[in-house]
Formats: sequence, C-alpha cells, structure tokens
Amino acid sequence: MTAAPSKPVASIRWLAAPSSSLWLEQAINRPDEVLIDHAHCERKAAGAALQLMFRYPSSETLAEALSPLAQEELEHFDQVLALLQRRGIALRPLPAPAYGSRLAGEIRRQEPLRQLDSFLVAGLIEARSHERMALLAEHSPDPELRALYGDLLASEARHFGLYWLLCEQHWPREVIIPRLEQLAAVEVEALSGELARPEDVRMHSVGVQLPRKNLDPVAFTPT
Repeated sequence: MTAAPSKPVASIRWLAAPSSSLWLEQAINRPDEVLIDHAHCERKAAGAALQLMFRYPSSETLAEALSPLAQEELEHFDQVLALLQRRGIALRPLPAPAYGSRLAGEIRRQEPLRQLDSFLVAGLIEARSHERMALLAEHSPDPELRALYGDLLASEARHFGLYWLLCEQHWPREVIIPRLEQLAAVEVEALSGELARPEDVRMHSVGVQLPRKNLDPVAFTPT
C-alpha cells in the first residue's frame, strides 16, 4: 500500500474544505477505479453543459460559452478512454457516489434561481475535480497518471472559472456569493464521512478535511 502525504495541498477558493489525506491514499491505491470513474465524470460534465444549452436555447451567450466546454470535456473523455484501452481496462459501469445527486437536489426549481444554482453546482463539481486531479498529478506514483492529470489541470480550472463568469453576467456578487457559500457547505456535507469499501473510491467519493475558513468574496476572480 502506498502511503499518501499527510498534508494534501490544492487550495481552490470555491471549496469550503480541502480533500483529505485519506481520500488521496485511497485514490492512489485504487488507480483503475478512479480512472474509470474519471472517464464517466468527463462524459457527465459534457452532458451537463449540453443540458444547460438545451434548457436555455434562446441564450446565444450561453451556447457560445458551453459548446466549446462540452467539446473539451469529450476530448478529455477520449484521452482517459485511450489510456484505459492501452492498459487493457474496460470502461465498465461503476456505482456512483451520492455526491452529484446530493448537489443536484439543492438546485431550486423556479427561474431564474434555477439557472444560478445550476451554474454554481456545475462550478463546484468542476472545482472539486480540479482540486483532486491536482493532488493526483502531484502525488500519484504512476508517471503516466501524473502526466494525464497534470495535462488536464489548466482546462479544468477554466471550466469552473467559466461557470463563475456566467453567473456574473446575470447576477451581482452580493447575490452569487451567499448562495455559493450555501452550496459549498452542502458540497462538503456530501463528501463527509468514511468510505465503507476501498473499491468504492471515486473522483467524488467521501474524504474532506474539516473545518476551513469561509469563502472570501474578493477571491472570486475569473480563472
């Protein structure tokens, strides 16, 4: 078993708490499961962007922003799939953690609040993915995996930055930031607890350090 560093460091200002050393250790020890789940996450992220485009078809600005994002997510999916194929690993279904559905359940149903929450939830998921990929890029003992995750970091940072920009196009910061703080707290709740089975480790499985500071409004600048 490979021991993880005692202090993972990948500070992302969207997030109310950083991932734990235990999650990193679990992910390092089960690279195949995390890689398969990563492929599924990239495909889901593309689907989430497309879903927003279909939900708001009259918004040219939204389409111009999200169409390239969806394409890039699918390119990432292709990268991960190619690595799986080189390693002889099948892209099989995996039981998903409750993380995504927990956050989706917080999205308010009445417009325009639904749109704001959808942007923020998508951004939070992208931010957590970026943080955990940064940890794997730094600490994975597998050079090929370090290279893969490191190669994806810049674009993943742009993705949650893009969702922030979309929010700012429609709402003032005094509306966005309190709601982001609420959703970020829920995101931490969704990742709190301990993993019952090692084989259930995922990109968004439980594992956070508590507590951390409140979100800082001046820190929210486009990435």
